[in-house]
Amino acid sequence: MNFAMLFLPPYRESKRRAGGLCALLAALTLPGAGLAAVDEEAALELAKKSNCLKCHSVDVKKEGPPYREVAKKYRGKPDAEKTLFTHVTTAPKVKIDGEEEDHQIVKSKKKEEILNLLRWILSR
Repeated sequence: MNFAMLFLPPYRESKRRAGGLCALLAALTLPGAGLAAVDEEAALELAKKSNCLKCHSVDVKKEGPPYREVAKKYRGKPDAEKTLFTHVTTAPKVKIDGEEEDHQIVKSKKKEEILNLLRWILSR
């Protein structure tokens, strides 16, 4: 018996561990790994159809906050999607130029379309 046999794991086992480690590292470092993929084109189409871009943009303040600001505010919060889903589907009051108005409701009844839009906003 030689030194390698005593102190090193069998080649096959170390290869299996290395493969598992590589898969884990890839999953942790790839953007959006483990998250539902966002269909950016569909999200923009729904945002336009719902007139969201009248008051919001990705990075410039209009009447509403830019999506980058929204994403920053909710980043890391486990209830972000749920909170925003309620916001875009229930017409809450929002302040615009010091006056309260109803926020527009997103123009879709399909939960997956709405979630795709919200995931796109949160990915900014």
